[in-house]
Amino acid sequence: MVVAPITLSSLAVATLFVAALPFLIYRRLRRSLKLNPRDAITGIAIFALFAMVIERALNDYVLHRNEATATLLSNPLAFVVYGALVAGVCEEVGRFIGMRLILKRAAKTPAAAARTDDGTALTYGLGHGGAEAWLVGVLVQIQWILFAIFENRGQLDGYLSNLPADSLMRIHLILASLSPQTAGIFALERVAALVFQIGLSVLMWRGLRAGWRGILPLAILLHALVDVPAALFQAQLVPLIAVDGMYAVAAVVVAGLLFRTFRRPAVAAA
Repeated sequence: MVVAPITLSSLAVATLFVAALPFLIYRRLRRSLKLNPRDAITGIAIFALFAMVIERALNDYVLHRNEATATLLSNPLAFVVYGALVAGVCEEVGRFIGMRLILKRAAKTPAAAARTDDGTALTYGLGHGGAEAWLVGVLVQIQWILFAIFENRGQLDGYLSNLPADSLMRIHLILASLSPQTAGIFALERVAALVFQIGLSVLMWRGLRAGWRGILPLAILLHALVDVPAALFQAQLVPLIAVDGMYAVAAVVVAGLLFRTFRRPAVAAA
């Protein structure tokens, strides 16, 4: 079995686009919105800790190591509720803590306090969402591209000789299913996720700046709602095309609101 060159090229282009997008947005808006890289670094650190360490450890325990919860969550609807809520709680608690740290730092530094408020949220969102794009998307896609190259050279079985036969067969089947459409779906999902992360960051930042105590529960709820379609697909309750359609529409709406938010200061400055 050979992965078609057009498929391999599409995957490479989509991966490069997703990898570069957070950096391109930051570079384009850095001066006009007075973006500070320290806010992006905070977002990266928070995502790495709360999503990649805490959330994954919790999922491993609840879904695999604890027999009682694993049995309970074998029910598709229970899995959807759990999957959506745990992502919302872990990431939004992390975002809340990270932005509180930024606020405290800004209060001690007059230059930081003078920065554009929504620009701070954008920078944090680019860090948080950019880390997600890289850790959940780009690095995984690079692995599949390498697998495809080894497959085309007839070297994949030797390269993965330490894997069980059923796992190796599963990889062969996934490679056989790859197509240019797969690359497009990957790019759509990652871009939508980045848009949602920036939107949630702006919402959390404004809520914290206003001193609204309900901002964390609201952010958790909204994040959970965003993750519901993906959890429904993982539970095999809805097809992928329906999930991607919902994400595409929602991302366009959120992107439009963000464009109006960040365009307004630029127009006023002009």
